[in-house]
Amino acid sequence: MDSLDLKTVRTSLDGAVLRVRLARPEAGNALDEQMLDDLLAVLAELRSRSDVRVVVLSGEGDSFCAGGDRGEMLRLAADDPGGPAVRRLGEKARAVCEGLAAADPVTIARVHGQVVGAGLALAIFCDLRVGDIETRFRMPELALGVPTAWGGAMARLIGEVGAARIRELVLTADMFDAPTAHRLSILHRVVPAVDLDDAVSRWVKPVVRRPVAALHATKTLMNAYSRSDRYGDLSLLDGHFLSAFLGAGTAR
Repeated sequence: MDSLDLKTVRTSLDGAVLRVRLARPEAGNALDEQMLDDLLAVLAELRSRSDVRVVVLSGEGDSFCAGGDRGEMLRLAADDPGGPAVRRLGEKARAVCEGLAAADPVTIARVHGQVVGAGLALAIFCDLRVGDIETRFRMPELALGVPTAWGGAMARLIGEVGAARIRELVLTADMFDAPTAHRLSILHRVVPAVDLDDAVSRWVKPVVRRPVAALHATKTLMNAYSRSDRYGDLSLLDGHFLSAFLGAGTAR
């Protein structure tokens, strides 16, 4: 991993555990195109690494991820009214999320602070998710005048949580706390901030002992079953939805 030229993501390898940290703390780790490129580079490297069994995704600073970089998206839409630049951003977002779900290692989201929009998408595509009790979540897209179309998160959230509850969170754009996220299965565990690393370790220790082939087959089966009732993958259109709304100037 040291050979990768990463500007907004930091990585460290500890035995079979790769720690990946979003590193734009001054921007709340908002996801811009550079960060998506960096995450894609890490995911590509993982495909050639059989020594990594677990990936822990976290954020530096006060928040895990404050969402997509809205300023960048609006600039791209203004500079490129036809929409290809925003669609490219959407396609990269989808590739990152799908890459997290499909990665051979078990992926763990270690969240804190704010987990908003695109940040929630990153977390929900991880296999396991733990947050400190003060974490706050929100899906604000509709309140901002754009559809909830980032990385295929809508389909994943409906599959993990259920359509009725996600419909409420999307339509109201209300903020909700970590205990609520736990009740909704957005988080598997909620702990005090000082216990976050211990909670991650309690997952890591048994996972690294699992046979590689069986673990990979199990993840593949779970991903396949989660998609078995989807006749078409509308997340392929997320980038088009974003570019259409931003390019038309309908977002507030």
